[in-house]
Amino acid sequence: MTLSTLLRRAAIPALFVAAMWAAPAVQAETIVMASTTSTEQSGLFAHLLPAFKKASGIDIKVVAQGTGQALDTARRGDADVLFVHDQVAEEKFVAEGYATKRYPVMYNDFVLIGPADDPAGIKGNDIVQALSKLAKDNSSFVSRGDKSGTHAAELRFWKAAGVEDMGKGYKACGCGMGPALNMASSMGAYVLSDRGTWLSFKNPGNLKILVEGDKRLFNQYGVMVVNPAKFPHVKAKDAQQFVDWVTSPAGQDTIASYKVNGQQLFFPNAEK
Repeated sequence: MTLSTLLRRAAIPALFVAAMWAAPAVQAETIVMASTTSTEQSGLFAHLLPAFKKASGIDIKVVAQGTGQALDTARRGDADVLFVHDQVAEEKFVAEGYATKRYPVMYNDFVLIGPADDPAGIKGNDIVQALSKLAKDNSSFVSRGDKSGTHAAELRFWKAAGVEDMGKGYKACGCGMGPALNMASSMGAYVLSDRGTWLSFKNPGNLKILVEGDKRLFNQYGVMVVNPAKFPHVKAKDAQQFVDWVTSPAGQDTIASYKVNGQQLFFPNAEK
């Protein structure tokens, strides 16, 4: 055996020991955010979350559900932070002690979508009048039917219209905003959508916005840290860091800068 071979063999254990004692690579902290399908399917999070990671080093895993399901996920302690859009339900969540504070973060609006030829003749800026006509005419209407913020808003509008029977054309899909829009597109049906998801929707077919501009269609989003007093495993410090960033000028500017085809989808209003 040559001297060089002996030296190489002797070096192997030393290299192994050095590798064992080497400092492990630093991994980014990860938090779980339960949020709505609109923030995910509109493309906002693909724009927003990388900017937060660059600023903080924190990764966010998004569980995109209807707002009601997102709140239930947090009630089970399966999320660190919430980003949703049903203010009444959010305030109840805080009152129950699952969060200590709700922070307004941004808004857009709901729009009523339907066939371009508008067979029910609902075009205008009165959501209550439009839904009354749709129910009376038994028009095809796709509802999220999933306890989401959009579904909760839809139910408020039906109630304001005094409608208890939505008509024979009413179908609840129990699905997210994107699938509901796809279903309406294939059926030539009416559907309530948040404007952000509609503007980023790739399969409009013959659908267009028919009702918009009613002040009742205002759509506010809020963020909340899940209360660690309820669930000690919650990563409250990192979750609060996200809340602080997304409501700061940097986070608010990042929201405002997200556009699709030149149109801004969400409007920051944390200062209010």
